[in-house]
Amino acid sequence: MYTIKGEIKVINDSIQVSDSFKKREFVIIDASGQYAQTILLQLAQDRCELLDQFKVGEQVEVTFFLRGREWENPKTKEIRFFNSLDAWKIDYAGEHADAIQGEATAKQMGDDSDDDLPF
Repeated sequence: MYTIKGEIKVINDSIQVSDSFKKREFVIIDASGQYAQTILLQLAQDRCELLDQFKVGEQVEVTFFLRGREWENPKTKEIRFFNSLDAWKIDYAGEHADAIQGEATAKQMGDDSDDDLPF
């Protein structure tokens, strides 16, 4: 399992690839190195909805698996190899994550206006 932080550049719609497989691709820009990298990741099946709460331009941290497979063309018998970055989890990163954490803490500290206790 790997993690990467970056800014969302593209969010695509879900695609029904076959009767039993659905995917949704998105792109993040990883500017952590000397040169920014544009990284294509995908979500599969019920994980496609994870992107619904995010917008282009937001900073995120993505947990993903590196997957690889071999495929043989049935007509030419040519063998090809494919890799995919399968996202498992997406969280806000940067300032937006701090703001969300602050809201959650405020809710936990409680708005005690509904509290019927006298003390």
